[in-house]
Amino acid sequence: MLNRESVHFLLLNVGHFLDHLFMLIFATAAALTLAIEWDMSYGRLIAYSTPGFVAFALFTIPAGWLADHWSREGMMAVFFIGIGASSAATALAHTPLQMGIGLFAIGMFAAIYHPVGIALVVHGRRCTGVPIAVNGVFGNLGVASAALITALLIDNVGWRSAFTWPGFVSMALGLIYIAVVRGRNAEARKRARPDAAGGVDTLTLGRATMIRVLVIVLVTSSLGGLIFQSTTFSLPKVFNEQLGALAVSATAVGSYAFLAFAIASVGQLVVGYLVDRMPVRRVFMAVAALQAVLFSLMPDLTGWSALLVAGAFMFAVFSQIPINDVLIGRVSRSDWRARVYAVRYTINFSIIALSVPLIGWVHGRWGFDTLFVLLAIAAVGILVAVSLLPALRLAIAPAE
Repeated sequence: MLNRESVHFLLLNVGHFLDHLFMLIFATAAALTLAIEWDMSYGRLIAYSTPGFVAFALFTIPAGWLADHWSREGMMAVFFIGIGASSAATALAHTPLQMGIGLFAIGMFAAIYHPVGIALVVHGRRCTGVPIAVNGVFGNLGVASAALITALLIDNVGWRSAFTWPGFVSMALGLIYIAVVRGRNAEARKRARPDAAGGVDTLTLGRATMIRVLVIVLVTSSLGGLIFQSTTFSLPKVFNEQLGALAVSATAVGSYAFLAFAIASVGQLVVGYLVDRMPVRRVFMAVAALQAVLFSLMPDLTGWSALLVAGAFMFAVFSQIPINDVLIGRVSRSDWRARVYAVRYTINFSIIALSVPLIGWVHGRWGFDTLFVLLAIAAVGILVAVSLLPALRLAIAPAE
């Protein structure tokens, strides 16, 4: 039987699932139905998702600050209820402008999750690779399910229900989360506070080395954010254009995207296991090199070959996700960790926000083949940055 701490961890993981699902509902809806219904080009319509991703970045630091100064659990409750209500309200949009306002509200509450939820996931743990990886898998399944669930609802009910139904589910989970947090007894809270968090031996980690690690994390997060957003946001459209006879309906496109994302999620578990047992730099360089190779192969592919290579590069993209969070958990103290995550994700999500109009601009002029060339170059940039990463020795005792 699950205890309250296990249920709390499960709800944190479900929150990550919902966070990414809500941020990508519009991507599938725009690619498969709204561009036709509102008589707009794909590139012009997806520009209205930019406010949501701007809010996703803009409100990350305030969310981390509030979590460290008020309550991480309280902020998570705000996340569940706020993002659910915003999504349900967005279903009422009748114009692109109204949609943009609704997506801004969704992005504002979505900004809470990463600095707060991941700080809660690593709290009290020495080996953080697997817990972060498990949490990341839930996030990736949210990415995958956004395409599948939205496509299913478009084909069977309509695009508005793709915002409404997940919104109601999230609000209900928010109430459950509040009940679980209130029900955690004092002993469980006391056990959770001592924080190893996979800490690095601070006696051997100088200030200059710590700054170096954090700068590399920010650089690789920025390039990784560009890659992640470009692939996850555009994959339904890529499949719609490049799978040919395989893409017979919105549901088929959503199913292929779900399959690619779901299989790719295994990459996080593999990497989460490896970074707890091998030098992080070695694992990180292998992942970046794999991304560069696979993006280089993608141009001009169609049909089954495009589907297979897309599944492979998504595996490599998702494999990178837990590494930066593990590094932050190792070099940061618990009492300011949410703010460090907030800075990391603010930069990351700012790049993500900028990548949305970039996708539309590149697609409108040269198509997705050029986009994949640019992503291969970004992956090489990550490889170069990671080569400068110093060796980090885990502390035998907690870091604080």
